[in-house]
Amino acid sequence: MSKIVLPTEPECANISFLAVMHALSDPLRLSIVLSVLCEGEKTCGSFVIQAPKSTLSHHFRVLRESGVLSTRRQGKELINTVRKNDLDFLFPGLLDAVINGARPVVTSLYPHP
Repeated sequence: MSKIVLPTEPECANISFLAVMHALSDPLRLSIVLSVLCEGEKTCGSFVIQAPKSTLSHHFRVLRESGVLSTRRQGKELINTVRKNDLDFLFPGLLDAVINGARPVVTSLYPHP
């Protein structure tokens, strides 16, 4: 039985402004972030988004590697949280501004139940 390794995410000091902006530039990724912010921690499989699993995996990877999401293992599940404290510390107000500005567009493209 092989050991499952948690996905890579940067330390707070290594989160790049450009990587965060790139991660937040996609409406589907914004929808994921908005969903986690509004509903709390979520597993990858709990999102109601009509997209292939490979596409969702790519978007979760971009969000993790940029430092926007953090992932932890709970049993067999990977639990996602937004690294709001780290992002607010490094880039005060950025996440709130992006989310608030994008919320109408994102929710019309990817409505949440």
